[in-house]
Amino acid sequence: MIIDYSDEIKKLIDKIEYFWKHLDIDSNKQKLAELQKKASRKNFWDDPENAKKVMDKISKLEEEINDIYTLKKGLLELQLTNQLALEGKDNDLASEVTVKILELIKDVEEFELKKIFTDKDDKLPAIINIHPGAGGIESQDWANMLMRMYIRWADKKGFKTEIISIIYGEEAGIKSATFTIEGKFAYGLLKVDKGVHRLVRLSPFDAAHRRHTSFASVEVTPLIKNDIDIKLEQKDLKIETYRSSGPGGQHVNVTESAVRITHLPTGIIVQCQKERAQTLNRRTALTILISRLHQREIDLREIKKEKLHKQKKEIAWGSQIRSYILHPYKMIKDHRTGLEVTKVTEVLDGDINIFLKKYQ
Repeated sequence: MIIDYSDEIKKLIDKIEYFWKHLDIDSNKQKLAELQKKASRKNFWDDPENAKKVMDKISKLEEEINDIYTLKKGLLELQLTNQLALEGKDNDLASEVTVKILELIKDVEEFELKKIFTDKDDKLPAIINIHPGAGGIESQDWANMLMRMYIRWADKKGFKTEIISIIYGEEAGIKSATFTIEGKFAYGLLKVDKGVHRLVRLSPFDAAHRRHTSFASVEVTPLIKNDIDIKLEQKDLKIETYRSSGPGGQHVNVTESAVRITHLPTGIIVQCQKERAQTLNRRTALTILISRLHQREIDLREIKKEKLHKQKKEIAWGSQIRSYILHPYKMIKDHRTGLEVTKVTEVLDGDINIFLKKYQ
């Protein structure tokens, strides 16, 4: 059966035309020509600092214009192939159209992300720290559910995840977890989920099967491996080693290879137990610490602008950014955007894009 993709193609046409007008490509082409003319002058590099700024602008404009032309070229090829497939009732061409339209949709989404995520940290991998709050074993289990939700989201996007450290609860769940997610704009996509997440459900740990409310905090930090000006001094660090262990007391590592580093001036604590060698865990922990300190500097600047005061609350009632209600009805509500969805199972299984995109 040959499928007519004309409606889907029309949506892509509208979106690409919107990009063209919204980004004012015609005007940017003129700006690019003027900048290139300026860069061709003999004395252009007499002022290296200004020359670099001009070259950066040229590079940015060239990339943007080339990207939009690549999308338009792909769109024209798709339209032509779809038309030929329909007119000739050609199954092979129809299959080609299916492949091309999926590729173009992906390219359009990536172009859109590049326009949304302009901060230099947005393209970096993300460090996720999850901590249970008020609620005891209930919140520990909820923290574990959140960790699974983000890892499943990453898996579905083809992103790479790596567990850095986990401290398991005595009965169930986790007391804390740190893991990284690496993929295109991982930090840019996930940074909006920083905050307190609230769960309401019938407790699987309560013999009376009563309704419980649980809380857990999610911290999202860009993973910075180089090009950072934060300096660590030995006197500011408390470095400890311990044996990493899994649930039920089974040791992941029988030697003291796990590393915990406390940054004394700020109280930030990072841990790593993913490697068998203590030196490798120490190196990873230091990388995580530097990234956390970098994020702290960003947060402090934002606090001065009074933009993050609502996020600096206790992990308990009234401070949540999102509520996950499993009883007496099923609904997930984002308290910042007002978005509500009833597909609770799907969201907890990693389908969180609707919330991430809504808040961009």
